[in-house]
Amino acid sequence: MRVPLYLAAVLVSGFGTTALWLVSGIWVKSLTGSDALAALTAFALWAPALLGPLLGSLVDRVRRRPLLVGVNLAMAALLPLLLAVDGPGRVWLLFAVLLVYGTQGAVHETAETALAAGTLDQDRLGELNGLRMTVNEAMKLLAPLVAAGLFARYGGGPVALLDAASFAVAAGAFALLRVREERPAPRRRPRISDGARLLWAPPEPRRLVLAGGFTMLLAGLNGALIYAVVDHVLGRAPAYAGVLYAVQGAGSVVAGLTAGPLLRRLPERAPAVLGLGLFAVGAAGRALPSDAAALAASALIGVGLPWVLISATTAVQRHVPAEAVGRAAGTAHTLVFAPNAVALALGAGLTTLVDVRVVLPLLGIAGLAGAAVLARTGRGLRNRPRTRTRLRANR
Repeated sequence: MRVPLYLAAVLVSGFGTTALWLVSGIWVKSLTGSDALAALTAFALWAPALLGPLLGSLVDRVRRRPLLVGVNLAMAALLPLLLAVDGPGRVWLLFAVLLVYGTQGAVHETAETALAAGTLDQDRLGELNGLRMTVNEAMKLLAPLVAAGLFARYGGGPVALLDAASFAVAAGAFALLRVREERPAPRRRPRISDGARLLWAPPEPRRLVLAGGFTMLLAGLNGALIYAVVDHVLGRAPAYAGVLYAVQGAGSVVAGLTAGPLLRRLPERAPAVLGLGLFAVGAAGRALPSDAAALAASALIGVGLPWVLISATTAVQRHVPAEAVGRAAGTAHTLVFAPNAVALALGAGLTTLVDVRVVLPLLGIAGLAGAAVLARTGRGLRNRPRTRTRLRANR
């Protein structure tokens, strides 16, 4: 597989996705004036993550590269429909497109993971996953500026067209990948339940996926409290949250660049343990009434959180047979990211009941305890390759 071309596809698709994700809530708010409806745009994008096991089983029934080309082209064709969203009566169309968008995103993520697992050597998987994270996080630093500028001057339509163009370019990049895949054997149709069984069989993916879900639960609570931190702890205007997010994004870029070397030299659980520990310290550090502490805490969170997620993804790719990675990755996607959606709702309620300066240290203690448990239960495990069916790649 030509890794630069693969990363180029991830880059352009991630740019468009981040742009529309930011603008969709602003778009609904500007048309309806409703904060609740604006918040539901994020839910519409996240909700299809619950279908991970089903979507993963579909990914394993077809070749992954043509699937990636197809879903990108489908979104490129669908997004221009948003040009018709010109008033409150058409907001339903935006939500319908966002639900399809979220479903496509879950399929895309699972197919990317499965394609990489079938075409790369095990020692290169961690590096590729780290570079994917770096590319996506870099886009989160650039795309919001472009999207906000376009929306302020021209409205949401041009942002939708920009996103459609990014999907078309991504489809072209995936089409140019020189990868030859074997057609899935028709004699046995993948079952949805296979994903959970495959994750639970080897201990390393099971532990790291559960650690990822636990970390995202804490991350959801931490994220829901960010505006309370800015207001009640730092005494800043709400816009200061953008500064904290930018520093966190920069930390995530560093995490992506360093994850590969770490995973080549250490077991998958080692970066996860360290990452969860850094996240815990960062979450607790946000309770300190200091701008310097808040910025340092955001950087720690930015480095720590991706290390946990990259470790979990790499463990699934290394320990699950290549022809079944779609099912396992889809199930893992649900187990890791569904807790985040639940925690966002819980965190919003917590801000009205408990002082944020009490909640954040408790999050830190929980994170450190989770890191200690993961380190203890994973002793003795190493990155042992497993014999598995592997797709042949033209290099």
